[in-house]
Amino acid sequence: MNKITNHMPTAELQALDAAHHMHPFTAGAELAAKGVRVMTQGKGVWLTDSEGHRIIDGMAGLWCVNIGYGRRELAQAAARQMEELSYYNTFFQTTHVPAIALAARLAELAPGDLNHVFFAGSGSEANDTNIRLVRRYWAIKGQPDKTVIIARKNGYHGSTMGGGSLGGMAPIHAHGGMIGGIVHIGQPHWYAEGGDMTPDAFGLLRARELEEMILELGVDKVAAFIGEPVQGAGGVIIPPGTYWPEIQRICDKYGILLIADEVITGFGRTGNWFGSQTFGIRPHIMTIAKGLSSGYLPIGGSIVCDEVADTVGGAGDFNHGYTYSGHPVAAAVALENLRIIEEEKIIDHVRDVAHPYLAAKWQALTDHPLVGEARLVGLMGSIALTPDKASRAKFASEAGAVGYRCRERCFANDLIMRHVGDRMIISPPLIITPAEIDILIERAWKSLDECLAILKLEGMMKAAA
Repeated sequence: MNKITNHMPTAELQALDAAHHMHPFTAGAELAAKGVRVMTQGKGVWLTDSEGHRIIDGMAGLWCVNIGYGRRELAQAAARQMEELSYYNTFFQTTHVPAIALAARLAELAPGDLNHVFFAGSGSEANDTNIRLVRRYWAIKGQPDKTVIIARKNGYHGSTMGGGSLGGMAPIHAHGGMIGGIVHIGQPHWYAEGGDMTPDAFGLLRARELEEMILELGVDKVAAFIGEPVQGAGGVIIPPGTYWPEIQRICDKYGILLIADEVITGFGRTGNWFGSQTFGIRPHIMTIAKGLSSGYLPIGGSIVCDEVADTVGGAGDFNHGYTYSGHPVAAAVALENLRIIEEEKIIDHVRDVAHPYLAAKWQALTDHPLVGEARLVGLMGSIALTPDKASRAKFASEAGAVGYRCRERCFANDLIMRHVGDRMIISPPLIITPAEIDILIERAWKSLDECLAILKLEGMMKAAA
């Protein structure tokens, strides 16, 4: 049996990677010159690299390893399913037991009348599904001109042509190929954009941009609004408390569909099964992925309300789908993952243990001279780096230059904490313990101290004019 092992020195692995492996969201030549870090093992909240360093993963992979690394039960579930039925599709009026069981379980877990699931291989694919689904829905309802989807600047909904278009990430748009019929309104990012307004007033202001856009475009043209309960890749932007109730009111008033992108916030991340429950959102469609399988296998989907599913399902073929929609092995692993989350009371652990403990430690980071704000919901948080706390000032240097330096110090100190611009963000596995939180915070403090020393040395502790 062929077994992939770390059988080469790190330098040889780095050279092979540089020669053949194209990385996502990466400057290939720069990475090749620097050399990748090779991860070889994972257990719980810890990773081990090819040099034997133990790294605490403050990002749960890419926001996804909710139950932690190395759970044998998921490997066993995959092996059992591979032996029984390794693959079959759900086209041609066929199905299989794992897809049936997972769809039924998700319908039980999802709030309201979200009782139907269209499976995909990722959150990006699921958001592509959502574009076609909402446009098909309105066409069936006799309103074929209702095709525009409103999203948000700095929102992230994937990097496929459809998902990248829905998202409001300027670097993705700059590389071309965006599809039409999608417009963007402002984000509810009070710290960076709220000026002298109170957070509550700013939340209402940004929510009402949705109403203004609907009226500008015409209600007869707008199909849906999509948003993450918390903007994850945008920097863990937790909206003011006034924001989502006003968004909900506007969607209800004008009868447009509301899509909650729960790819990051789903499956316990915010202290409930779904972020929509945390923020009181009543979506017609929820996008899911990541924590659905804790990242052990690729799987995503759209959980769809009765009205949309019945309308689309009752009007002939829905000409859309993927080879791996509801893949039996991925579905079996997702079911086992959901069982573990429920039976081990992992969401209770987030809400009652990990969040309160981390929240106190996280808020204390504002005592550091480099930190202007610390925000946390459930187990996703961010800190804003600033040269001047009082004015919430940006750095004079290029956006992200300070964040990058801080991230590099985190990595050097065996902590994975990501930067988005000059914000540092975390999203650790949901199983993290208070003792492990202490280690994460200790390494974060050390990294902030080292970053501050570098900024002073390089003359970068200057505010933008």
